[in-house]
Amino acid sequence: MAATLSSWPWDNLGSYKYILYGPLLVNAFYSSWCVHIILLFALRGLIHTAWCSFGNMLFITRNRRIIKDGVDFKQIDREWHWDNFLILQAFIGVGAYYLIPSAGNVPLWNAKGLLTALLVHLTFSETLFYFSHRLFHTDFMFQRYHSLHHSVPVPQSYTAGLATPLEHLVLSVIVGMPLLGSFLAGQGSVALVYVYILGFDFLRAMLHSNVEVLPSGLFRHLPFLRYLFATPTYYSIHHKEDKSNFCLFLPVFDLMGGTLNPKSWEEHDKIRNVRNSDVPGFVFLLHAVDMISSLHSPFIFRSYASYAYVTNLLVLPMWPVAFFSMIYMWLFSKTFLVSFYNLRGRLHQIWLVPRFGFQYFLPFAKDGINKQIEDAILRADKLGVKVLSLAALNKNESLNGGGTLYVKKHPELRVRVVHGNTLTAAVIINEIPDEVTEVFLTGATSKLGRAIALYLCRKRVRVLMLTGSAERFQRIQREAPPELQHYLAQVTKYQAAQNCKTWVVGKWLSYKEQQWAPAGTHFHQFVVPPVFEFRRDCTYGKLAAVRLPEDVQGLGMCEYKLDRGVVHACHAGGVVHFLEGWTHHEVGAIDVDRIDVVWEAALRHGLRAS
Repeated sequence: MAATLSSWPWDNLGSYKYILYGPLLVNAFYSSWCVHIILLFALRGLIHTAWCSFGNMLFITRNRRIIKDGVDFKQIDREWHWDNFLILQAFIGVGAYYLIPSAGNVPLWNAKGLLTALLVHLTFSETLFYFSHRLFHTDFMFQRYHSLHHSVPVPQSYTAGLATPLEHLVLSVIVGMPLLGSFLAGQGSVALVYVYILGFDFLRAMLHSNVEVLPSGLFRHLPFLRYLFATPTYYSIHHKEDKSNFCLFLPVFDLMGGTLNPKSWEEHDKIRNVRNSDVPGFVFLLHAVDMISSLHSPFIFRSYASYAYVTNLLVLPMWPVAFFSMIYMWLFSKTFLVSFYNLRGRLHQIWLVPRFGFQYFLPFAKDGINKQIEDAILRADKLGVKVLSLAALNKNESLNGGGTLYVKKHPELRVRVVHGNTLTAAVIINEIPDEVTEVFLTGATSKLGRAIALYLCRKRVRVLMLTGSAERFQRIQREAPPELQHYLAQVTKYQAAQNCKTWVVGKWLSYKEQQWAPAGTHFHQFVVPPVFEFRRDCTYGKLAAVRLPEDVQGLGMCEYKLDRGVVHACHAGGVVHFLEGWTHHEVGAIDVDRIDVVWEAALRHGLRAS
């Protein structure tokens, strides 16, 4: 049986818990106090979200992260309802309005109230937090109440809200004492409520951010400040060891209580002055698809990025932010780190070329994009990265010949450049049932189309290759063994496939084009973005993708429209290349003879078709 006040009474409501703010919204028409409570709720949520976004801006914070591990899906789910305490304190705020006679008639600003609140905080709030925190670390209280807060491996600002109702009731008393003291002394003000509560949240979010923001020189030159300012490093030591550093904001309380960890400033100094030396073994170089999907990133909304991308009405107001970010990145673009995970004990990183899908088709943007990709490859080579895999448009044939451009330009590269299309072809081919004898193939003369056609031809599957170029078709046909060349047939119209129920789509299909498929057709696809599912009497496969092994650690971001733990096949192709230790570049045309080799290697390492 769960301990009293160890779970929230509105847990069963899930995300519908926000209807509890309904009465406040109604009363906001009659009470300015309710308006302030609602506004405070929004601003407090914004503070925690901003700190979380900052902590996930790995391209800025990589060398200042305290705990180097990634935030995984399990932690994101555990902290999903981190803002429960805001609802609780909103109710307490309404109660305070009716219990404090002067609450409804206070000035906008009173400097004396701020001084009174500060005095009460330094004497009563800090003391109460210190002793109550130590109490929550006794065996009885820790197991029933406080273990939840310590259950996440990597603290972030949302972790500050991850606690039981009992803990937040105590914290509400700690927050409320300075405000109550000021109001009872007749020195309360509207500004005091905002300044104190938002300042309190700002500091709490900072301490939980897992990013060291305070310079070490500050404490070296003014040693007494060590006891007046807690730092994120100071808190992280408590989070890991939980037998020291119990204070709220003032380490002097730990000094007086004998719980000050002597390593606190040594660790702080090391994090501030020692660069992150972890070199990834593998890098996946992706790009944005469009402006709205560019918001599907951990440093925008962590929870949004933890599920497959869908157009969400809640992010549409962020469109101007995405638009101006696009303009900024276009002018001052630089490849940056957006996510990472660990597999087989080695670091795998995901880098982003800050270019949007449509930009790849602008003739004047070609050189700039190639320069960015080339810079990323050279940077990876300098770092000592073993394998770099190119995503979708970053390996476009018309852009760089599937990566061939960079390998020819820099023959001395130590990093292996991989387009990953061999595994992509393998995934698509293995989706096709063994009993299929005929396939309709669009995008037939592309790198993937060519490889799929030649492989199926060897399996004695008839391939209807949609292409208007007889020359390119004949070039591919001549690559097939002479006795099997008749299995490849050129078609120039979609009507030719009106009796074929297996379509492999490498070129986008309109509604009209899809109508030529007979009922019961299954559309396998390797086209980006995937085709719209216009036909209810047909089925549609997802983009070629692979599920990572179960032992992957620190992965908390979904790739575009893929499920958790699933990555695009070209991403997985680079992972396999790295795990196998292959020393060749995988660029240009796909080696059909290696399709089965790569597929078997993927299965051997625990990767499997999604």
